[in-house]
Amino acid sequence: MIEKIKNIARRAGDIMKNAERPKITEKAGHANFCTETDEKIQAFLIEKLQEVLPETQFLGEEDGQDVFSSKMEKGYCFVLDPIDGTSNFIYEYRPSVVSIGLLKDGKPHMAVIYNPFDDMMFSAQAGQGAYMNGERIMSTEAPLSDSLVVFGTAPYYAGLQERTFEIAKKILPLCVDLRRSGTAAWDMCCVALGRCALYFEMRVQLWDYAAAALIAQEAGCTITDIDGKPLEFRGPTSALCRARGIKEIPECFL
Repeated sequence: MIEKIKNIARRAGDIMKNAERPKITEKAGHANFCTETDEKIQAFLIEKLQEVLPETQFLGEEDGQDVFSSKMEKGYCFVLDPIDGTSNFIYEYRPSVVSIGLLKDGKPHMAVIYNPFDDMMFSAQAGQGAYMNGERIMSTEAPLSDSLVVFGTAPYYAGLQERTFEIAKKILPLCVDLRRSGTAAWDMCCVALGRCALYFEMRVQLWDYAAAALIAQEAGCTITDIDGKPLEFRGPTSALCRARGIKEIPECFL
């Protein structure tokens, strides 16, 4: 089934790459955009994934299908972000990715994330490791002092900005440098791949992390909220992803 999901993600990525000047709408929150391409890709994903797993439920960022219900705690549920990094997509600032997470009884079961602009296909199944373009990947064992840190600014939630940048200010002297990509799923994949050693964000939605958290975990990362508690995969949360080389949560988060 994972190969079928990867093929669907690749076709969704083609839709993203070939889109021209999509119509843009705004949602609640600062600079929170949706494009007709987001909606088109989500509709495509639902149609094709339903053929792969007819008994599944769907939770997606667009079209009002964005609330986790008690019904989704049983059986299969695909959690979709058709374009993670919509602002990047609008402004042609790479990357943007297609994110497909599959929960089984409310727990991460399969994950596929595809960056169509660099043709990078990440995948994972619970207990079976993480892969990029078919090759096994593992997070870095380097210490924080010898690593990059990537973070998200939770831009739709103004009340979280002060703490976000206070943490960023404190962690900067402890690492090589900071990076900000504009897509949570991609950031966690970069930690899984070993490009960065730590990612944090004060608020992410389920569709931002459902797939990426499993890929990172299968690559040896530790995934928690900012306070070190396990993610519950029910809805929005803070997120902290640490590579193998960072055994303890840095004090600036505590």
